[in-house]
Amino acid sequence: MLMLAVPAIKPNPVDDIPINKIQVIGSHNSYKQAIAPALFKAFQKMDSVSASKIDYEHISLTDQLNMGLLNLEIDLYADAKGGKYAHPKGLDWAKDQPAYDPDGEMKEPGFKVFHVVDLDFRSHALTFKKCLQQLRSWSEAHPDHNPIFITLEGKDQASKNPMLTVPEKFTEQTFAELDKNIIDGLGAAQVITPDQVRGKYKTLEDAVLHNNWPALKKAKGKFLFILDDNKEKRELYIAGHPSLKGRVLFANAEPGTPEAAMMIRNNPKDAEIPGLVKKGYIIRTRADGDTQQARVNDKSDFEAACNSGAQIITTDYYLKSTHFKSDYVVYFDGANKYFRVNPLFNNGVSTTSVKSK
Repeated sequence: MLMLAVPAIKPNPVDDIPINKIQVIGSHNSYKQAIAPALFKAFQKMDSVSASKIDYEHISLTDQLNMGLLNLEIDLYADAKGGKYAHPKGLDWAKDQPAYDPDGEMKEPGFKVFHVVDLDFRSHALTFKKCLQQLRSWSEAHPDHNPIFITLEGKDQASKNPMLTVPEKFTEQTFAELDKNIIDGLGAAQVITPDQVRGKYKTLEDAVLHNNWPALKKAKGKFLFILDDNKEKRELYIAGHPSLKGRVLFANAEPGTPEAAMMIRNNPKDAEIPGLVKKGYIIRTRADGDTQQARVNDKSDFEAACNSGAQIITTDYYLKSTHFKSDYVVYFDGANKYFRVNPLFNNGVSTTSVKSK
């Protein structure tokens, strides 16, 4: 009987690395479409500096995931009754603007997704429900994808400009609805929660300091969420849920607190980041902001972010700007431009070098 030799499939050593020992690149304000040209020009005449800071846009969430980005940031506005943001005032501030929300999604109750009330309101997914539908569809089509980190920022701060719509405040009920939305939208099996990371440890921080993050192979096909707030909304989300028991999101909690696991440090040159990473915390930082680095082709913040070991690096420029001339674009060198083994750890697995172009 002829026996055919079947080559052994070697396991990928990277798959055994815990997710706090990888490094990924993702996008900031990931849902954002450009402000309509007529409205942007009107705003630019009023405040050219502020206009320059929001003069960017992103491709669709699905297209970003198809490129390989592994972090998304989504701004949320509560809208319990529906319709609060259905007709942004900016639609009346300039003529010849494209139609907005032709399907009436903004009239329905539930979280809405956009950047700035009345001004920067165009989004690839007007509702959080739509965002989750897009994420779930993409994930089901790519079940072996690396874990995707998602930053959620609840926007409820009233503008100093009395002309602008005052956002609805986040409450205990708002956060209960947010947790439910995520589980209903993605499915519980697709979300890595604080309870899972905490495991049998007394606190979430204890688990993190004992390297209890799941291995990459167990995190594939899943999502992790972190709440971007370090004041009232963070405390409201934690209240009644010590160590984030029963919660879906991780909190931007300080080291030394029971809830400390994932943290946001926007300054990539923050000297504390490497130490926090080595202790086991997952850190999100930024490569650029307000279009500033892209306008002068300054890659120093991106390089600092990479060298810091921060596991999540966000950018508005995984593609070159289409709003002004610039060669600024960031990615890792190698076959995978947006994922690599974290350079701060000696995992016995080769790392790729940083490339910024």
